[in-house]
Amino acid sequence: MEIREQLESLVGAALTAAVEDGSLAVQEIPDPSLERPRDESNGDWASTVALRLAKQAHKAPRDIAQVIVEHIPANTVIASTEIAGPGFINFRLSDSVLQTVVRTVREEAEGYGRGTVDEGMRKVNLEYVSANPTGPLHVGHGRWAALGDAMARVMRHAGYDVYEEFYINDHGTQMDVFGNSVSVRYMQQLGHDVEMPEQCYGGSYVGDIAAEIIQRDGDKYESMSDQERMEAFREIAYREMLDLQKNILGRMGTTFDRWFSERSLYVPDEAGETAVSRSLAAMADKGYVYEKDGATWFKSSALGDEKDRVLIKANGEMTYFMSDVAYHYDKMQRGFDHLIDLWGADHHGYIKRCECMLEAWGWPGALEVVLGQLVNLYRDGEAVRMSKRTGEMVTLEELVDEVGVDATRYLMLSRSSDQPIDFDIEVAKKKDNSNPVYYVQYAHARICSLLRKAADPTDARAVEAGELSMNELAKKLVPEGADLSCLTHPAELALMRKMDEFAALVAQAARDRAPFRLTHYAQDLAALFHSFYTSCHILSEEEPVRGARLALADATRIVLALSLNLLGVSAPEKM
Repeated sequence: MEIREQLESLVGAALTAAVEDGSLAVQEIPDPSLERPRDESNGDWASTVALRLAKQAHKAPRDIAQVIVEHIPANTVIASTEIAGPGFINFRLSDSVLQTVVRTVREEAEGYGRGTVDEGMRKVNLEYVSANPTGPLHVGHGRWAALGDAMARVMRHAGYDVYEEFYINDHGTQMDVFGNSVSVRYMQQLGHDVEMPEQCYGGSYVGDIAAEIIQRDGDKYESMSDQERMEAFREIAYREMLDLQKNILGRMGTTFDRWFSERSLYVPDEAGETAVSRSLAAMADKGYVYEKDGATWFKSSALGDEKDRVLIKANGEMTYFMSDVAYHYDKMQRGFDHLIDLWGADHHGYIKRCECMLEAWGWPGALEVVLGQLVNLYRDGEAVRMSKRTGEMVTLEELVDEVGVDATRYLMLSRSSDQPIDFDIEVAKKKDNSNPVYYVQYAHARICSLLRKAADPTDARAVEAGELSMNELAKKLVPEGADLSCLTHPAELALMRKMDEFAALVAQAARDRAPFRLTHYAQDLAALFHSFYTSCHILSEEEPVRGARLALADATRIVLALSLNLLGVSAPEKM
């Protein structure tokens, strides 16, 4: 049982005892939920239950708090209690219960902090990045890749069943425009005087694709009609660009359970029905579809949207919204409890109509949209607008090539998604404490170095050779059940308090879709370890102090590695 649960159990027992002996006259005993005080000097945990009971008990909150404190059973969890302000009950934990955190972390290892969630919210479809396959991913896409992947990792650790999905926008006019853009560059490179149309993709990568086609196939497509060549190049360029996107996302450590093709929504099944026709029929059955001026409309205004939305134009062409309708219906038909979409902030006005379509089918609240702000790229404080290599936008691949995956991911996750990211390339490359990812990784590597130094030469060589893992080495150095009672130094207690926060932090970060909190937590934990390392001798101490402090360092290593892993960042054993 976690420390918080033990405390809540004690407060609950006190409430029950007070009601039973008549000290509190209440009909319902509230949840004794606890929270962290904003000021650490007020203790480790605080309860507002006395304030919440005042009206029901017809007593002043401070008097209720006193009754609760007097009825708390004898225990080894609480070192002291204090009634503060209008009726807060502040608890300070005993050293002995904090020492159990070290033991728990080392026993549970990668499973430390795992949680559970309500059944109705368990199966989640998380869709993110979902870029058009008409160009390379840019730096902004890198933020969605890091955010979506970290969100999935954190939510899984908290108990959700998360299915990650990339929606490939491979249907519609933008694909024809892409194919035609490559076709024009192809003909130009073969010496034809052909102008690029106003509606086109003008990046240098389009010319690169055309040059690759010529190198591979020569003038094979030159004699085709413009339409035939456009269609052929549309498919060639599409496959190449999708492969490019998959490659860089793979390098980022971002993986998807499914790459969902928009085109598949329009492919008929054996009965001749498509995902589009099924979703439309389901919406019509609920009375939310009507015909007007030859077009097919969604009666979204009846569900709170500012106006109704066109699904099928008068000329029979499907709108982009129709594809989204079909896609989200398909998701729900696959059995998900909840849908989360990560979108750029410029899509804010699109949210309501999408929420309405889920409500129309009878799934109100099933769609959640997380909006994200832009990434501002800098180099030594100077804004970076263009790629040095191409003179165009800086691609995600170029950024990763220069600063690495870990720095890219960590800095992309360092702020809430609703805040812009100022990403300084030179800071990301630094190997000192000014670089937050280096600072955290160095703390982890420092602990690994400490454990290697504590080991006998044979075990140290086995670790170097990869024959013995760091977990195995740590357990050989300090077996489970070792005496930890000497861990009473303020720097040691601070580390244990911080590790005790991990499970609650993961649950909150998952609930709020806020993996950025793990970056702050990891930096705080690293700082506390560095302080402990400075204040407390380890290897020069006699047993049991030496072993207890090695165990504390090892527990810190485990939680640091877990925090980094949930962010999709590596935890190096050497730096």
